[in-house]
Amino acid sequence: MLTVHHLGVSQSERIVWLCEELGISYEFKRYQRDPVTQLAPPEYKALHPVGTAPIITDGDVVMPESGAIMDYIIAKYGKGRLSVSADKPNFADYVFWFHFANGSMMPNLMISMMVKISGGDEENVVVQSLKGRLVTAFALIEKRLGEAPYFAGPEFTAADIIMFFTVTTMRQFAPVDLANFPNLRAYLKRVGERPAYLRAMAKGDPGMPLNLG
Repeated sequence: MLTVHHLGVSQSERIVWLCEELGISYEFKRYQRDPVTQLAPPEYKALHPVGTAPIITDGDVVMPESGAIMDYIIAKYGKGRLSVSADKPNFADYVFWFHFANGSMMPNLMISMMVKISGGDEENVVVQSLKGRLVTAFALIEKRLGEAPYFAGPEFTAADIIMFFTVTTMRQFAPVDLANFPNLRAYLKRVGERPAYLRAMAKGDPGMPLNLG
């Protein structure tokens, strides 16, 4: 039985949402963060050596990493739904944005968050360079969403699910003003109204602001 181990307010919201979009059967287990450290509790860290969210179990399989989990679920349970096959003209767009989420967006946002938490020198030349990458990333997103309604093109895909966390929930930890990104704001409103997304968020993090603007 596929089990999604959801750590509150974390990237594992992506996996709950994916399962809801696909309409597949799965077991849901929610874990509370430590009230002092805000880190995952010991029982969550014990699931896998990496100890980070998301994590799924499926029989003998224990798997972390958002992208790997999404590929696994789509292939094994989704019959390829919400992905784009290699024979489609927008295959490259799908692959790029699917991997851009954790390959570029999350590291840039994490750096911004850690500099803020640690009280680091935001005027440091290295920090400024890294912050410039985040500016470039949001400009790229805005441009893309002016060209197509979804990241992979004309249809909603898993690329949207994995990217959505970076421009919604993650902004609670690394705030970004979206005033100058009308295409992104319109996208957030449109995708944020999807029934499967609302179900997933109500299940995983009830009462949490969805940060859709």
